[in-house]
Amino acid sequence: MQKRWTLKSYDKEVAKAIAGELNISEVLGILLAQRGIESFDQAKQFFRPSIKELHDPFLMKDMRKAVDRLVIALEKEEKILVFGDYDVDGTCSVAMVYQFLSQLSEKIEYYIPDRYAEGYGLSDKGVDYAIDQSFSVVITLDCGIKSVD
Repeated sequence: MQKRWTLKSYDKEVAKAIAGELNISEVLGILLAQRGIESFDQAKQFFRPSIKELHDPFLMKDMRKAVDRLVIALEKEEKILVFGDYDVDGTCSVAMVYQFLSQLSEKIEYYIPDRYAEGYGLSDKGVDYAIDQSFSVVITLDCGIKSVD
């Protein structure tokens, strides 16, 4: 099967202008223009967003329940496992959450599955590890919605 790349259109003058205004390469100017960024202020908002501009995480279903459970686990000094995929966004999210939680508790560990032996997502081997090591909370990050079992 032959694949074909489709490049997103952009205004060449905008790309050139934003590159000049930000003193960046034309390639970066093109990438910004393709994302609808046409000014210094829009670029600043894109690269350095304020916390007020982020989506409310409590719009996610059952987020309050998850946060409440995590608070209880931290208060009771329960063992918490941070579980993420082996891909770039999975390992980065594990690193960030682990780094944050390890400031609050010493009973934090992480688990990244073996790409070939366990595959993608929450694995049976990972769940078995959590059970064997007496983790009472497992936080899954970037494991996809197909990890139903």
